[in-house]
Amino acid sequence: MKKGIHPGYHPVVFRDPGAGFAFLTRSTITSDKTIEWEDGNTYPVVDVDVSSASHPFYTGRSRVLDTAGRVERFNQRYGRA
Repeated sequence: MKKGIHPGYHPVVFRDPGAGFAFLTRSTITSDKTIEWEDGNTYPVVDVDVSSASHPFYTGRSRVLDTAGRVERFNQRYGRA
């Protein structure tokens, strides 16, 4: 690999303010905002709109579509072979 052309890979905190959830990981993203983490160190923080704590699929609050009605309509139109 060539030296000096790759972005820095460093610890970053991703925070979902709506859910009050944050996690520390490593990334190449940069941010001007910082946060003091549980270990006492200061890390750059990136605010995200959706995380696993607020996404309906992961929280179990997702709505179920009427898939049975769709299957019945398909069978009425095209019949079963």
